[in-house]
Amino acid sequence: MRPATRTALALAATLAMALPLTGAAVADPGQPLPSQEQVDQAQQQVTSRAQGVAGIQAEFDAANARLESANVAAEMAAEAYNGAVWRLSQARKETRVAEARSAKANRQVEAQRIAIVTLVTESYQNGTELNTATAMMSSEGPVGMMNRYAVVSSAGDSMEARHELFRVASARAKAYVGEADRARAKQEQLTTDARAMRDQAGAAAASAGSAAAEIASHKQVLVRALAKAQNISVALATERQQGLEELAQQRAAAAAATKSAAAEAAQQAAQAATQKPATQKPATQKPKPAPKPAPKPAETPKDQGGNTTPPPAADPAPPVDNNPPPSSSGVDRAIAYARAQVGKPYRWGASGPSSFDCSGLTMMAWRQGGKSLPHYSVAQLDAGTRIPVSSAKAGDLLFWSSNGRPSGIHHVALSLGGGQFIEAARTGVPVRYNSVSTWYPDFAVRL
Repeated sequence: MRPATRTALALAATLAMALPLTGAAVADPGQPLPSQEQVDQAQQQVTSRAQGVAGIQAEFDAANARLESANVAAEMAAEAYNGAVWRLSQARKETRVAEARSAKANRQVEAQRIAIVTLVTESYQNGTELNTATAMMSSEGPVGMMNRYAVVSSAGDSMEARHELFRVASARAKAYVGEADRARAKQEQLTTDARAMRDQAGAAAASAGSAAAEIASHKQVLVRALAKAQNISVALATERQQGLEELAQQRAAAAAATKSAAAEAAQQAAQAATQKPATQKPATQKPKPAPKPAPKPAETPKDQGGNTTPPPAADPAPPVDNNPPPSSSGVDRAIAYARAQVGKPYRWGASGPSSFDCSGLTMMAWRQGGKSLPHYSVAQLDAGTRIPVSSAKAGDLLFWSSNGRPSGIHHVALSLGGGQFIEAARTGVPVRYNSVSTWYPDFAVRL
C-alpha cells in the first residue's frame, strides 16, 4: 500500500473517532477507499479542530496569567500597607522617645534657671557685693574685708559655672526639641502614607476579586468551547483543564526549584573558593623536632618492607554550620496555632482571630511560639537567619518575591517540613495547606 493511501486511511480513522458522524466519510469494507478530496477535507477539519483547541488553551493560559498578576498585585499592595503601618509604629516610638528627651532637657534648663536666680538672690542677701567704699568704710578690718572678698570671688565662680550649665542645657534642649519636631513631622507623613497605602490595598483587593470572578466566568465559557472542540463532556473538559493547570504549576515549581538549587550550589562554591586553604609543608621540608618528653617515645612503626609507617591523619575540623537547626522551643505551638486557623477567610491587614493575611498569620502563629514578629513580610525576612529553601523545616518561614529579591516579597507562609506549608493565600481563598511542588518559594528563614 502506498504511503499516500495509508495516510488517507489514518486521517479517515482519526476523523471517525474525533468528530461527530455528520457529513464525514465513514470507512466501510464494502465501499471503495476515500477519494483524495475526502482525505483533504478530513485533514482540514482535523487541523481546524486542533487549531481551535490550541486557541482555547492559549486563552486559558492568558486568563490564568491575568489572574496571577492581579493576585500578586493585590498581595504586594496589602504588604505595602502592612509595611506602612509598621514604619508608622516605629515612627511613633521614635516620637515618644524624642518628646521624652525634649521634656527632660527643658526641665533641666528650668532647673538651671532657678539655680541662677537663687544664687543671685543669695549673693545679694548675704552682702557679697564688694566695692571701694565698702572696703574702706568697713569696720571689719583687713581680715574681714579679705573674707568678704573670698565670698565674692566664690560667688562669681559659682555664677559663671551656673551660666555654663545653663548654656549647655539650653543647647541640648534646643537640639532635642528639633529632634522631636522632626519625629512628629515624620509621623504625620507616614500617617498620610499609611492611609494612601490602605486605599491602594483596598482597591487592589477589589480589583483582584473582580478579575477572579470575571476570569472564572470566562473560563467556564472556554471549557464549554473546549468540550465542543474535543467532542467530550463539559465535566471531562473541566477535569482535564484542571489537570493541565496543576501540571503547569508543578512544572513551574520544579523549574524554580532547579534554579534555586543551582544558585545555592554556586553560592556554596563561591564561599568555598574564598576560604583560605590550609598551608601544606613541602615534601622536602624537615619536620620540626619534637620537644623532649620525660619518657622515651615509642619507636615509629614500620611496615613489612621496613619502611616507616606514617602516623594516622588527624580528624578534620568540623564544617561551619551554615544551616542552624530550627528552634525547638515554640515550633509545635506555632504550627498548632496555624493549623487551627485553616479554613478561616483571608482579609488583607488582618491578624485574627477570625481572618488573616499572610504575614498576620505567621506573626500570630509565632507569637504563640514565644517570638515577636512584625506584621510585615519584608521585615519578617530580617527577623531570623536565612537558610536554603531546600533545607526548610517545620516552623521556618517561606517567602515569595515578584522579582527574586527581598524588595519584591509579597507573600510569606509557615513551613510544616517535608515541602508542606500553611498560608493565608489571597482574597477569596481561605487559610489552607499547600506544597512547594506547586509553588516554590524564593527565600526561607529560620527563627
